[in-house]
Amino acid sequence: MRAVTWQGKRDVRVENVPDPTIQEPTDAVIRITSTGLCGSDLHLYEVLTPFMTPGDILGHEPMGIVEEVGAGVPDLQVGDRVVVPFQIACGTCWMCLTGLPTQCETTQVQGEGMGAALFGYTRLYGAVPGAQAEYLRVPQAQFGPIKVPEGPPDDRFVYLSDVLPTAWQAVAYADVPKGGSVAVLGLGPIGDMACRVAQVQGAGQVFGVDLVPERLRRAKARGVETFDLRSFDDEKELVEAIRDQTDGRGPDAVIDAVGTEAHGSAAARMVQNAAAILPRKIGAPIAERFSVDRLAALYTAIDLVRRGGTISLSGVYGGMADPLPLLTLFDKQIQMRMGQANVRRWSDDIVPYLTDEDPLGVDDFATHHVPLSEAPHAYEMFQRKQDGAVKVLMQP
Repeated sequence: MRAVTWQGKRDVRVENVPDPTIQEPTDAVIRITSTGLCGSDLHLYEVLTPFMTPGDILGHEPMGIVEEVGAGVPDLQVGDRVVVPFQIACGTCWMCLTGLPTQCETTQVQGEGMGAALFGYTRLYGAVPGAQAEYLRVPQAQFGPIKVPEGPPDDRFVYLSDVLPTAWQAVAYADVPKGGSVAVLGLGPIGDMACRVAQVQGAGQVFGVDLVPERLRRAKARGVETFDLRSFDDEKELVEAIRDQTDGRGPDAVIDAVGTEAHGSAAARMVQNAAAILPRKIGAPIAERFSVDRLAALYTAIDLVRRGGTISLSGVYGGMADPLPLLTLFDKQIQMRMGQANVRRWSDDIVPYLTDEDPLGVDDFATHHVPLSEAPHAYEMFQRKQDGAVKVLMQP
């Protein structure tokens, strides 16, 4: 089959690889009909290279048609149309039953000290072959895949794999009071969708911050009060502008949908780049012990949120040596929640919104649909924020 493989920093290629097969009774194999390019894929493209191996298959946002089913998967049949969550979880361990499938005790990558295995996401999360491919082996298929109806196009449902539950959890963790205010830092796919989720759940004020014109226009068109980072001399001016809209206090909650590759963090970027270009045997230990994030967005969130408010982190962070302003966090009595989205915890709540009325705007959420063969160009375009790329879907 054809699949998108990682070959080095900013080097992905579409290559022929072996077809996946059933290996365990709880496996299924699906033929992928749509697969997304995620902002966290760009971390593999740029800064997490020490944890990658040439030939790794990328991607974790698939949907498709079931082709084969193991004997231990009673609820799936060949021909079922399914969306596959990005994490691999059993559904029966204590963590899964508690609503934390990203911490699944059956698939935890214990050798790396990490949580549940993920599709297409470094050796830290199991080095499981990913979903930017023609076919995908799905472990723990007795729990993971979400069956969806025939008829509507893939765009209606594919975001159940990651974008929708990640945005949904970001808003849930933000704990925005009814009629309250929330600022979303970063209007890429997750930030954009988090604004939409906050609106349908009754937030009174939704602020969006970015510096990419197309992203700002998309959010503004849906009623978000947008702030162009380029219009301010520094972070303090931005914070004051948003505080002016919230009686001088700041928003009740801030969602950081940017993560480790924030703009305005030159020193941390230099350290990340240095680790990424070293040989993997040297770069990986350095990244594991001394890695840092570009923390400009998180620092802004801490400054911006009102006293007693909540910060929700959905952007991916991976630093082991990050300096945090704990005095400010303590003094402002800030609550902070974070983590990978627990897809199956939220999917049943989200599905009722995937109707013909389309309140979340999923039907036209993608800015680009490209064949799998154009994956290298899609990565470059998305990484450079060219051609208005906000969300890219690929079709094998």
